[in-house]
Amino acid sequence: MTAQVGKPAPDFEANAFVDGSFQPIRLSNYLGKWVALCFYPGDFTFV
Repeated sequence: MTAQVGKPAPDFEANAFVDGSFQPIRLSNYLGKWVALCFYPGDFTFV
């Protein structure tokens, strides 16, 4: 899976915190909508 500039983002599934609980979501569920993806690779790790 490789993201490329100017190409559609590859579909993936991940857990997201929604309405107070973690739920699996797929990028393809938001096809045709604007989506902002944010992640923090250091969260929940002992730094």
